[in-house]
Amino acid sequence: MTPFIFRLTFCFCVLLGQAVLAADAAQEKTATIRHSIFIAGPGFTGVLDEQGEAVWTAPRVKARDGFVLANGNILIAWGDEVVEFDKDKKPVWRYKKDPSNKEIGTAQRLANGNTMIVELGGNPRLIEVKPDGELAVSITLKPETNNAHMQTRMARKIENGNYLVPHLLAFAVKEYTPQGKVVNTFKTDTEAFGGKKAKHWPFTAIRTPDGTTVVGCTYGNRVVEFDKDGKVIWDLKNEDVGGIIKDACGVQRLPNGNTVVTSYGAKNGVKLFEVDVDKNIVWKYEGPHRAHHFQVLTTNGKPIAGEPMK
Repeated sequence: MTPFIFRLTFCFCVLLGQAVLAADAAQEKTATIRHSIFIAGPGFTGVLDEQGEAVWTAPRVKARDGFVLANGNILIAWGDEVVEFDKDKKPVWRYKKDPSNKEIGTAQRLANGNTMIVELGGNPRLIEVKPDGELAVSITLKPETNNAHMQTRMARKIENGNYLVPHLLAFAVKEYTPQGKVVNTFKTDTEAFGGKKAKHWPFTAIRTPDGTTVVGCTYGNRVVEFDKDGKVIWDLKNEDVGGIIKDACGVQRLPNGNTVVTSYGAKNGVKLFEVDVDKNIVWKYEGPHRAHHFQVLTTNGKPIAGEPMK
């Protein structure tokens, strides 16, 4: 083979390889995405498969929060109790709210086996409950309102041992230490949000592996991502997705960087959707079930890797 023919053949192979990689990337981007999901909702609480069919249904509806745990059990928070069920719907663990409070807002099973629960009412508090029912942690929260139902929603324990707690009517996500000290606050009533009248009530707050904080703002119909200093570095407005956000309650950041959002107030049409970092809609759920909160379980048959961040 002459040097000229060798160089020509080499260049052709390189170009062909680049074309194949580009085609594979395009195919992956446009491939049909299917998710199985856990839904905690007003009319349905349970698990949907990737075809949208119910494969596990809880004995009660109107759930607030929940997770499918690593052992296959399902932890669900209702307004009056938190229950862990096995796959046969047998309760294997239960916590009843304290009589001093009116509601339970959320529940999260922690790596140490404790269950983090938030109670709303006259004694708003975040607790960690051991498997035997003993309290390991109890923190008095600062929701800045006596309206129990609006004090807080989806709190989450984060990697540094602190807790992210969204306080709706305080227009603030507060980061609490296990001693109850507030060490950081992300405000959602600034001029950039349109002030309090825009009702950017923070409902869900999650800490990403990059150290940013993603917040779902309910009636503001918006999802925002703050850096550690409270600067908004990414946001998703209703006009970015054709107006399909109707009450952005639950939010989940997937390992691939995409963001899934629930449209809790939607009576018809899109109830859940996924966007990439460029705000392109890559998946939608338009079935009958509304989601107060949710957990994406699989994508095209593959389990979501890592700890679910909601």
